[in-house]
Amino acid sequence: MRVLLTGADGYIGVRMGHYLLARNHEVVGLDSGFHRSGWLYNSDDRRPAMITKDTRQVTEEDLAGFDAVVHLAEVSNDPVGEVDPGVTYKINHQGTVYLANQAKRAGVRRFVHMSSCSVYGASSDRASKEGDATAPLTSYAKCKLLVEQDVGALASDDFSPTFLRNATAYGASPRQRFDLVVNDLAASAYIFREIRMTSDGKPWRPFVHILDISHAVACVLEAPQDAIHGEIFNVGSEEQNYQVRQIAEILSELVPGCSLVFGDSADARNYRVDFSKIHERLPGFRCAWNVARGAREMLDMFARVGFAEDLYRWSGHTRLKQIRYLLDSGQIDENFFWCW
Repeated sequence: MRVLLTGADGYIGVRMGHYLLARNHEVVGLDSGFHRSGWLYNSDDRRPAMITKDTRQVTEEDLAGFDAVVHLAEVSNDPVGEVDPGVTYKINHQGTVYLANQAKRAGVRRFVHMSSCSVYGASSDRASKEGDATAPLTSYAKCKLLVEQDVGALASDDFSPTFLRNATAYGASPRQRFDLVVNDLAASAYIFREIRMTSDGKPWRPFVHILDISHAVACVLEAPQDAIHGEIFNVGSEEQNYQVRQIAEILSELVPGCSLVFGDSADARNYRVDFSKIHERLPGFRCAWNVARGAREMLDMFARVGFAEDLYRWSGHTRLKQIRYLLDSGQIDENFFWCW
């Protein structure tokens, strides 16, 4: 299958591109390039050819000849989404609907959108299923629901959108991020031999490795159309619903001499997720990773690259810091377009 992978130079995309190529898909990447500076380690993984372009400027001609679009390229995570909620709406909602319409007009048959389990917001009393009520707490999460609604309405015999509500991602990537819970705690444990949390760590959150997300995408691309047409899938596994404090405990046990301190503040984002649908209805999907394995992968990588505090603090590895840097330096404008 010929696939356009947007966000292919990002944290998940740089590994997903290789994963899809390894499954014999013909992959072309597209990325605005905001986060290319965040290169933590080199890899000999095969990577797709890359187009540097904003998804809001993609034309029907750009999409001609593709069988599928896998869409990762949006304003990423809750803090960046709140820098300017209006711009987040323009990119993550309007921009994605625009891209989907262009894809449909170009004859692209499948559109796989990276949604998020954060749409469930605060629902820890029971595990949320795809058909349950949602309660998004941020602009980022609200846009995910708007896309599911509006791109879902484009479904036709010739155009099959699928929405993957991913759990919170973790894992090592050449384009590493440290604004994700597992990654951040792993870095703190490795560098400081201490995990010091401002929160009490009691909220529940689901987690999934970035290669398991990549596997879910591959399964959608390779599934019969009737299995994925207009469907929403939670992406993760039951055993990876954790209280955040449990993640901290796993990390502290993996790093000799690591101490663990909890605060007393509470996080409003508190939810568990039911992942039975994807395991039952998407052929071949299984999670191969768990948090302990993913944490060991990162700790081994840290040792190989001489990981230290300056790399941990650097803006290239944190979405909010990098976007603020690009705005403050005048490299992108108030609508997040490149100025030069």
